[in-house]
Amino acid sequence: MAMDLRQLRYYQAVAEELSFSKAAMRLRIAQPALSRVVQDLEDELGAPLIERTRRTMRLTEAGVVLLHEAGVLLLRFDEALRRVRRTVEGEEGELRVGYIGVPTAIFLGRLVAEFRRRFPRVTVHLEERTPERVCEMVAAGRLSVGLTRPVLAHEALGLKLLLLRRERLSAVLPEAHPWAGRKRLRWADLAREPLVVLSRREGVGLHDEIMAACREARVVPGVAHTPSVVNTVLSYVEAGAGIGVIAESVAALGRGAPLVFLPLYPLRHVDLSLVWPAAGGSAAAAAFRSLVAEWHGAGVLWPDG
Repeated sequence: MAMDLRQLRYYQAVAEELSFSKAAMRLRIAQPALSRVVQDLEDELGAPLIERTRRTMRLTEAGVVLLHEAGVLLLRFDEALRRVRRTVEGEEGELRVGYIGVPTAIFLGRLVAEFRRRFPRVTVHLEERTPERVCEMVAAGRLSVGLTRPVLAHEALGLKLLLLRRERLSAVLPEAHPWAGRKRLRWADLAREPLVVLSRREGVGLHDEIMAACREARVVPGVAHTPSVVNTVLSYVEAGAGIGVIAESVAALGRGAPLVFLPLYPLRHVDLSLVWPAAGGSAAAAAFRSLVAEWHGAGVLWPDG
């Protein structure tokens, strides 16, 4: 007969109490059952565990060793059960968050800090990727959730999303530009102007929205530069290499620089969303989604609500 955890728990109670009657009361079972368990263990081990007289009980050397080892095993097993329960409840485990940098910079640190405060046993990993890559990795299970621009294939990838914000597209000009004093620009104004836009590989949703707006305004965009980093868009503009077209969240990067940000009309937007697998994912991921939804509903993701 193989030894099991129930037998070890019964033996632990008898060995600690050094009384079958007290151990039976502690475990709320019949005393004869305890006697049978101890006898079965002694038979299996081929050695006595408890020396009994009419008045006293004491552990043998083998009994002392078994009590110690049983305590270690049962403690580890109980902790394993607690960890499983915490994992099921989203209180323990691993959370991998994919994100795009600039649009999430204003809230991501605060959000993760709050999540870690609520769920200190969950290990959080952050991975910055392009919008398409975030969606692909969430769909493949390599990321738990993503904070990203939606891509056209998100439904085909089996993803659900929560729209967090619609960002207006704006033009960015150097302060010395003749149009710097305007209140706004029209897409048609961009005809014959050199443009600087983020490369499509790095921001497919943003790039495609810009091109669609130009087509609707019957503008053939003269794209001068397509850098792979948003900061470089601003650097090109500051250097006088063209007019940048960016989402409004990028304006925060240009604070202090000799740049002017003007809204473009008709208004066009790019979305920022939380995405996750349709199957739902882990309990930790569900807890993170709930926190994002809570903050979104309360209007605290962005200071301006």
